[in-house]
Amino acid sequence: MDLAEFRKEYSSRGLRREELSPDPVAQFSEWFIQATGLDVHEPNAMTLATVDEHGMPYQRTVLLKYYDKDGFVFFTNYGSRKAAQIAANPKVSLLFPWITLERQVIIQGRAEKISTAESLRYFASRPRESQIGAWVSNQSEVITSRKFLMQKLSEIRDKFQHGEIPLPSFWGGYRVVPQAIEFWQGGPARLHDRFLYRKNHDVWQIERLSP
Repeated sequence: MDLAEFRKEYSSRGLRREELSPDPVAQFSEWFIQATGLDVHEPNAMTLATVDEHGMPYQRTVLLKYYDKDGFVFFTNYGSRKAAQIAANPKVSLLFPWITLERQVIIQGRAEKISTAESLRYFASRPRESQIGAWVSNQSEVITSRKFLMQKLSEIRDKFQHGEIPLPSFWGGYRVVPQAIEFWQGGPARLHDRFLYRKNHDVWQIERLSP
């Protein structure tokens, strides 16, 4: 299929240096609040890129659950493929594709496990079915059928039918500590506005990149 004519002209909204916060997390927060207010579908959905032991990149969508000056936090099974790749190489990249706003945010940094206390606090806030789901899935493992999965779901429901559901020892959060954050705003004639924040001795420096 030839997609050469499948194109869209971007608006002239633009992004100027004087509009940016000196702190990239504050700038991210401003854009995230705007995305939420404009009903972007799942604005906290982000693509997580990792690399395996052969240098082969992998990408998948995960959900940002909170962020602050220390980094961006998501949760997963610690036995998953992404977790194994992070253990071998903690350098990762995140991408927020807010296409309807003609915006992207790219975050590069190091992923590190958060404390068990932090993971427990978030796990306790999840709906009960989501808590059960964390126990059911041995993420990334090969399974014979969906029937096998549903049987395991039934077993876990029976096991935890009374009382609170405990935090699995194999489940928890990662914090991506940013080393570089790029803000991309679409522009007309493909002359997009791109600003890159890079950390240098704990000071964020801002550079404009050519589109």
